[in-house]
Amino acid sequence: MRTDERTAPAAPVAAGLRERKKRRTRDALLRAALLLFVSQGYERTTVDEITDAVHVSQRTFFRYFASKEEAAFGVQDLVESHFFAALQARPAAEGPLEAMRGAVLATWDTLDQALGEVVPVELYMRGCRLIERTPALLAVHLRRCTGLEERIARQLAAREGLDVDADPRPRVAAAAFCGVMRVTGRLWGQGEDTGVAAIRRMTEACLDQIGPALAGNWRRDAPGAGTGPAGR
Repeated sequence: MRTDERTAPAAPVAAGLRERKKRRTRDALLRAALLLFVSQGYERTTVDEITDAVHVSQRTFFRYFASKEEAAFGVQDLVESHFFAALQARPAAEGPLEAMRGAVLATWDTLDQALGEVVPVELYMRGCRLIERTPALLAVHLRRCTGLEERIARQLAAREGLDVDADPRPRVAAAAFCGVMRVTGRLWGQGEDTGVAAIRRMTEACLDQIGPALAGNWRRDAPGAGTGPAGR
C-alpha cells in the first residue's frame, strides 16, 4: 500500500474533529451569552463577559457571531429550524393551518430534542421571556418575524404546489399564523407560568380561535358568543 493511500483517511477525520470543536465552542458561547443575558440583563452584558465565561477571545466570538444581538437569537434559530422540519413532515392531507398548528405543537413537545445539548429547556424559556420584556430584543424579534412569515409562506406554497408570488393564500395563512403566535408570546410573557406546558396550552387555545375570530359574531347577544379563551 502506498503512503498516500495509507494516510488518506486522516484528512476527513481531522476535518470532522475541527467541525465538532467549532460546534462545541459556538454552543458554549450561546450558553454563556444566554445565561448572562437572563441573569443580569441583555443591555448590561458585554461581549467581554461572554468570552471570559468561555475562556476565549473576542476574535473567537466574532468568528461565530456578527454581534451580541445575533448571539441572543442563536437558540431561537435552532427552534425555528426544528419547526420547519416538523412542518415539512406533516401529512400531505392536512390543510395549511392544520399543518402549521400540528408543527408548532410538535415543536413544543420535542423542545428538548430541538435544543439538544446547547442549552437547557428552562434556560431557553427564560430567554424567550427576556425577549418579550426587553425593548431592544423585542424590536429585533418583530423584524425577524417578517422574515419568518415569508419563509413559512414559501414552504406552504411549495407544500401545496402553488406559486407564492401569484397566489396570495400562502402569505395570508402565514400572516394569520404568525400573528397568533405573536399574541401567544405576548400573553405568555405577561403571565406567571413560564413553563413549556403553559405556552403550549396557550398556543393551542389561541390557534383554535383563528376560525371563530375571523368568521364568528363577537357580540355577546349573538348565538355562540362567549366561547373564546376568556369565556371558557
